[in-house]
Amino acid sequence: MKKKALFIGGTGTISTAIVKRLVNDLDWEVWVLNRGNRLDVLPDAVKHVVADINNEEDVLAKLGDQTFDCICEFIGFTVDQVERDYRLFKGKTKQYIYISSASAYHKPASGYIITEGTSLANPYWEYSRNKIACEEFLMKKYKEEDFPVTIVRPSHTYDERNIPLGVHGNKGPWQVVKRMMEGKPVIIQGDGSSLWTLTWNADFAVGYTGLMGNRHAIGEAFQITSDETLTWDQIYATIADALGVELKAYHVSTDFLRAVGDPLGFDFTGSLLGDKSVSVVFDNTKLKRTVPDMQTKTRFDMGVRIALDYVLSHPECQVEDPDFDSFCDKVIDAMERAKASI
Repeated sequence: MKKKALFIGGTGTISTAIVKRLVNDLDWEVWVLNRGNRLDVLPDAVKHVVADINNEEDVLAKLGDQTFDCICEFIGFTVDQVERDYRLFKGKTKQYIYISSASAYHKPASGYIITEGTSLANPYWEYSRNKIACEEFLMKKYKEEDFPVTIVRPSHTYDERNIPLGVHGNKGPWQVVKRMMEGKPVIIQGDGSSLWTLTWNADFAVGYTGLMGNRHAIGEAFQITSDETLTWDQIYATIADALGVELKAYHVSTDFLRAVGDPLGFDFTGSLLGDKSVSVVFDNTKLKRTVPDMQTKTRFDMGVRIALDYVLSHPECQVEDPDFDSFCDKVIDAMERAKASI
């Protein structure tokens, strides 16, 4: 008999890959509960429940007395949301997997090698602090009431619709790609030498699905990332190589980007100081011990070509951001004038 999984969300960068793997390769019965957006990305075999998860009465009415082997939460960002899930699903699932974030690990990092035992603290990003609070609530319920929680901490995970970058505007990465293709300089935070890890979503799905229904995962936290580590200069150079253009890197300190960018609404304090400016190398030993099949097969130079091919052939992914484009020009001009004045 098939195991049953319920996804809260289910159509995002990470969850879509997991749903497809479960349905196509692992033969689960998969339910997805969301508001009905992007249904075209889901396999036909998925059972879809259209509901707002915040409307608990409606959710209960539509799910009825259904129970699940695993409930997978992808859109829980604050404690009140996981408290809601606890009310809805206590006693109705054998496992509740919560997607947290690797950005929750201590900033500034006490060491660049990250394990699940690395302390959690991020004074620079409210998003990360909320994830930490969610983890604490859920683990308290596990310890006191045996609520079957598993915590998963992704880092920078991408798919064919996303080009991973360090510095971009609020409308996504396209404007940076466009600047590269136009021969313009692109801003890289710091001196470009800090270390980062990028994970293709289908590789992430191998680790995640290996935790589903896994007794050894209950009451535990796992990070799921690639084992490939690159500097930010290497990341940008790989993108430029895939585009067939010369990379014109322009390095700007994170502190300067924060000072001039945050007042304009870019929140570089959170996204950079609270995350991408910090060198990290993830030790996935715990995950591989629990999920022996876990390995990442898609190097960044492979994945980014798939992503660029998709984005370049889908105009709807090419969202221009003139405000960010202007911001880049002004920052670079200001830096050059400062150099000339000394």
